[in-house]
Amino acid sequence: MATTFSPHDERNVYQAAEARFEIAAKMLGLEDGLYRFMRYPNKEITVYIPVMLDNGRLEVFTGYRVHHSIVRGPCKGGIRFAPDVTLDEIRALASEMTWKCAVVNIPFGGAKGGVICDPSQLSAGELERITRRYTAELSEWFGPERDVPAPDLGTSEQTMAWVMDTYSMHQRRTITAVVTGKPVEMGGSRGRREATGRGLLLVCDRTLPRLGLSRERARVVIQGFGKVGSVAASLMHQAGYPIVGVADIHGGLYNENGFDVPKLEHWVRQQGRPLSEFPGGGARMTAQEVLFQPC
Repeated sequence: MATTFSPHDERNVYQAAEARFEIAAKMLGLEDGLYRFMRYPNKEITVYIPVMLDNGRLEVFTGYRVHHSIVRGPCKGGIRFAPDVTLDEIRALASEMTWKCAVVNIPFGGAKGGVICDPSQLSAGELERITRRYTAELSEWFGPERDVPAPDLGTSEQTMAWVMDTYSMHQRRTITAVVTGKPVEMGGSRGRREATGRGLLLVCDRTLPRLGLSRERARVVIQGFGKVGSVAASLMHQAGYPIVGVADIHGGLYNENGFDVPKLEHWVRQQGRPLSEFPGGGARMTAQEVLFQPC
């Protein structure tokens, strides 16, 4: 089995995931047949989704669902809506879901899904029609004992409610267990919305002793200020981490003295203003430049 890993592999997310798997397989001494079996997905599904847009034009969107492994249990993985979704990306993320579930001993396999679209350019009605048609096309593969989707980039609790409702209609009974990440009122879990951002805080806390740092002496730069980034910024700020840099798709800010994160959140969430225009101090720069500041 090959074990060469180079920066070139990072240009394709699936090649990067494959390269890391090969390194891990060698370290674990995996038998060759098992290595070959675990390297490939169980199945890859492509669907074409005709949707009538609000302006009366019929558009066809492309969607994917990849089942990487069903050995340990039903597939588990999110659905993302983004204009740059690729099958290679979905393959890579599905395999990583398998490894994540396995290392924490959760009895699920890995899956991932996506639709090539730009949610920021679509109305709620258009997103609902895309979601329901995507779910209908994949209803034979979804289910609590087969494949359990979740929210991801560009999707939300509302998206999961549409998935659950559409799947339930096809089954002619309400099945709340077909998705996670749905609204609490529909059987969702409290704390789910904050879980990923909280996970980042916990990982950083575990990392600090290895680096000989304390929370107060660390400097944190966060890429993204959405469902994950804003929660991570808020929780880490509350815990005493100085948040010195933030960035989103519109631009970035850097302040070596740290930001007042509650005010920053209010600016973005409550006022709906661009992150890069926050008046609370900090140097404006591109989202890329923020990532190269001292942290």
